Amino acid sequence: MLLGMAEPAAVTLVVGDEELLADRAVSSIVEAARAAESGAEVQELLGGKVEPGDLTTLASPSLFGDRSIVVIRSAQDLAKEVIAEIVSYAARPADDVVLVLVHPGGVKGKALVEGVKKAGAQVITVSKVTKAGERLDFIRNEVKRAGRTIAPAAAQALLDAVGNDLRELAAACNQLAFDTPMDKKTIDESAVARYHRGRAEVSGFTVADAAVEGRLRDALEQVRWALNTGVAPVLLVSALAGGLRSLAKVGGAPRNLRGGQLASHLGMPPWKVDRVKRQLNGWGPEGLSLALQAIATADEQVKGGGADPAYALEHTIQVIVANRTGR
Repeated sequence: MLLGMAEPAAVTLVVGDEELLADRAVSSIVEAARAAESGAEVQELLGGKVEPGDLTTLASPSLFGDRSIVVIRSAQDLAKEVIAEIVSYAARPADDVVLVLVHPGGVKGKALVEGVKKAGAQVITVSKVTKAGERLDFIRNEVKRAGRTIAPAAAQALLDAVGNDLRELAAACNQLAFDTPMDKKTIDESAVARYHRGRAEVSGFTVADAAVEGRLRDALEQVRWALNTGVAPVLLVSALAGGLRSLAKVGGAPRNLRGGQLASHLGMPPWKVDRVKRQLNGWGPEGLSLALQAIATADEQVKGGGADPAYALEHTIQVIVANRTGR
């Protein structure tokens, strides 16, 4: 909804626990700011690492007069003093700074949400997509974004094949739109079936599980089989990224939460939380950070930035497994 916006608000709060939609909202704001001023510099910060005074420093006028874009993710982790500083700033923002705050919703950091709202910040809500009908709407809209249409039965077949993860669904829609001949106006069930042949034998999730659990031989065998049976590289990268993000979410969750409370806080079913907890064995913060960096590189390579997507995937899996043990 932000695409084509000529001038972003001085302060925007992106609130909600749907990561893909939150990331898109942030990207749209950054693109709009850069469209208005191509030299705009982006500074990305994590809430838990922002110190008092950091925003004042970042919002100070540039020597060259360029606009700054400051994105603070995980804003729920901001300290009280920093929240007070940001709320005060939001009431009188700088003219040459675009501030974007990303908050997942919930009670933690609620003072920030309420404070910047009262100060007049623009609010973008990205609610979790939980119903099957909403996911089907998402598929239709994704395909439409790519300039195509999809038959209702094909949309349902795609949802059945890929599952509920929005990143996987978005990647599948984009790849389907790209691979389906342009003279075929509507993507049908046969196109979905051709594209997703082999997913019953091995999916991105089985590859991701093997990689994050340190089973290098299994992961490499499965990724080769998946590629040979038609699973798109972009879906495999998306699944690997999802597996690592789950590790990060569970590993960073409050220690005092247990059982259903923890599952509710993370937005995961209890069985998945239990599985990810087991997968966390052997992982540390530094290794996880390096693995996520490798995924970002692989994502670029399989989307055209590299010559050999299969090599990029195999190399990334090797990096993930190596960093699991801290090597």
